[in-house]
Amino acid sequence: MNVPQPALFGSVDEVAERLARVGYLASTAVATTVFLADRLGKPLLVEGPAGVGKTELAKAVADTTGSGLVRLQCYEGIDEARALYEWNHAKQLLRITAGQGRESWDETRDDVFSEEFLLPRPLLTAIRRTEPTVLLVDEIDKADVEVEGMLLEVLSDYQVTVPEMGTVRASRRPFAVLTSNSTRELSEALKRRCLFLHLDFPDADLERRIVLSRVPELPEALVDALVRTVRTLRGLELRKSPSVAETIDWGRTLLALGLDTLDADAVRATLGVVLKHRSDADRAAKELRLD
Repeated sequence: MNVPQPALFGSVDEVAERLARVGYLASTAVATTVFLADRLGKPLLVEGPAGVGKTELAKAVADTTGSGLVRLQCYEGIDEARALYEWNHAKQLLRITAGQGRESWDETRDDVFSEEFLLPRPLLTAIRRTEPTVLLVDEIDKADVEVEGMLLEVLSDYQVTVPEMGTVRASRRPFAVLTSNSTRELSEALKRRCLFLHLDFPDADLERRIVLSRVPELPEALVDALVRTVRTLRGLELRKSPSVAETIDWGRTLLALGLDTLDADAVRATLGVVLKHRSDADRAAKELRLD
């Protein structure tokens, strides 16, 4: 189905420049894939470990284009009702009770299955919006395969069928971003429908620039030490490697404490900002010789 969508970006360079204005420093590969997803009208599937900026990319696209962000947070057990729509059963029951003896069932049924009793969930909300919209389907790998199949159908035709009311078709296609932490393999059908982008932790230079853009008050030497330490931590076999956001938080922590060096005492006192498991902290303390 060809759903109209005015272009959000004019070029790959424009994508990178506009994302940078809202604080997201995108590589050429990221900027190119975002541009193509917009221009080709395809959903963008972003895979990678937790904390590399997958969700932030969708938020940055929404911010820089002035689009509304509609987010479907996936989790184990999420079903169609939570993703698409459901009926307000309590309100329907009150309406049915109020109409008993005063009107026919056909009249009551037509009323209770109307807009007044419909509870739109994220997918239907995004499809119905006429304003620019970024639809973020976060952590799709946590949802069941059935939900993945339902999502594929919605993103293929940009329409939702409500049996009691008919088919709702998008008048303006949302810019769809799906994220996955790769906890399970997604279906080939979903992958074929999407453009694919793999995000990993940034290299040292890019992470350094990210930290400086978010915490510009930090001395460059301290940022260098911070990034080196975080990269060392990521090289360990940890339950949860520090995310880019946690690197930024660590920088803000050092600034708040008035620290200008990242010595053993500073690391020991603030390690909880980036490591959230006792076993990870113990391993880091041993490797960094903090004991």
